[in-house]
Amino acid sequence: MAKKIIIEPVVVDESPLTTVSILGRGSFGSVSLTTDSKHQLYAKKSSSFKHMKNLEKELRIMLRFRNDPRILQAASPHLYIGLDVSYILMEFSSIGTLHKIISRFGGKPLPENIIGRSTRMILQGLQLLHSCGYVHCDLKPDNILLFPSTAFGEPWDLKLADFGLSKEPNTDSTLSFPGAACYMPPESVGPHGVIGPALDIWSLGCVVFEMFGGVPVKMGDSYVWRLFQDISPVAIDFLRRCHTWHPSRRACAAELLNHPFITQRASVPLPTRSQQEDYRPFITQRVSVPLPTRSQQEDYRPFITQRVSVPLQPTRQQEDWPTIPRLPGSIW
Repeated sequence: MAKKIIIEPVVVDESPLTTVSILGRGSFGSVSLTTDSKHQLYAKKSSSFKHMKNLEKELRIMLRFRNDPRILQAASPHLYIGLDVSYILMEFSSIGTLHKIISRFGGKPLPENIIGRSTRMILQGLQLLHSCGYVHCDLKPDNILLFPSTAFGEPWDLKLADFGLSKEPNTDSTLSFPGAACYMPPESVGPHGVIGPALDIWSLGCVVFEMFGGVPVKMGDSYVWRLFQDISPVAIDFLRRCHTWHPSRRACAAELLNHPFITQRASVPLPTRSQQEDYRPFITQRVSVPLPTRSQQEDYRPFITQRVSVPLQPTRQQEDWPTIPRLPGSIW
């Protein structure tokens, strides 16, 4: 059992800290870039005393996962009390948020290999949280921060942030303060929304949709996501597993980490004939195969084809799909 982390508020003189700029504002406060007398940069998250408990919880979770590469790190173990606000200090994300990167593409999809790699890092963070009894509850591009990559040739590394709404182990499983509505699954909508790891998996699917250029469309009390261009069959299969309607049948983080979309394998298992009939409206994607050279064509002429269909992988959840409203451009 993990040792309970006790945070003692510290009253401080804020004069050594200088505000450089405002990084963002939210419902519970703001985040600013600050520097100290040694010119060390910090992200300072401030909130009113009314929301100090959320700030304390956020710090407690960051300290619980200290030194994990997929969780934003606290720069200090203290909750500070200023003149009119409380605040915590965190490491500064020099690249910014995933939302900022998506916005730069202007509604166009990010390269699929970049989406797959980014999704893998998000899943690694979620798997860690879920294995220890935590649920993020507010996963969205604004709460995913980018840092210079530690891997040669890669654009960035991702860390999960903003745990003020997160569920801690052995706490109430009803959702009192839901995150952004378009990232919430159907079971979490309403005053008695249920919290569980499946909530984060649905939100992850929404984030992946957004990286592919998708947009949310309101359907009743919840949202479905719409794509405006084709994506690969393995990506479609991955999204279906994230957005299975029933939370008990939704894939978990560990299962999704082994999905071909994440491992970048080229194919998924073939469906049965009856399953192919169910999939027929969705099997429209085709994957290009590089053509051989002229000399190779003479040797391999009987086998040469320029395009090859990659069928979708069936899941045990497909009986749920017909109950979900279908929109033009939707994977459902």
